[in-house]
Amino acid sequence: MIGITTYVTAAKWGYWDTEAALVPAAYVAAVERAGGRPLLVPPSDEAIAETLDALDGLLFSGGSDLDPELYDQEPHEQTFGVHPDRDRAELALLEAALARDMPVLAVCRGSQVLNIARGGDLVQHLPDVVGDEKHKHTPGTFADHDVTLQEGTRLESLLGEHAPVKSHHHQGFGRVGDGLRVAAYAEDGTIEAVEDPQQRFALGVLWHPEAGEDARLFDELVREAREYRARS
Repeated sequence: MIGITTYVTAAKWGYWDTEAALVPAAYVAAVERAGGRPLLVPPSDEAIAETLDALDGLLFSGGSDLDPELYDQEPHEQTFGVHPDRDRAELALLEAALARDMPVLAVCRGSQVLNIARGGDLVQHLPDVVGDEKHKHTPGTFADHDVTLQEGTRLESLLGEHAPVKSHHHQGFGRVGDGLRVAAYAEDGTIEAVEDPQQRFALGVLWHPEAGEDARLFDELVREAREYRARS
């Protein structure tokens, strides 16, 4: 059972135009293809233990920007779509999952949650640093680029020295959180992934593996979740 964190956002379907708890179906399909059973987890900071009791692994999905107050910064003019309730809920869920050594794969925004949970911070608008918008050149369209995996990391053991990825983010990692190590860089030198070598499986990638054809991260998440279930 793999929990997938959800957005709470306005949505339209049929005759309805209302707020909904949802997640892009690509996350669900990626978990299913890897042999896992997805379970959607709406944001709530209540009943965390009961939620985790029902799961064997967690997939933290992408989404809008996190509240800069979480890492003691003033909001950048390009920081938008902040949802403090989701921030608070996902930080609580992540910290409790890591305390159990539950397998975690954190995607895009999810990887930023991981970094903040460990005391790191974010670059609120990467174009200010790299001088262009190659990581999110067109809203609603993934940007294709390569990453270089760091030798000796868990990610490198799974993906090799280089990997093509699909990105859609305007924020990035600043100070790396305590206990985390950098696992990948983009061609422009920005950090693209972090991981915690002290956990059984805790990887955070700024790209969107659910949008690509390489399923190895999801395969490994489900494999680790099976082992976690067997040992629990």
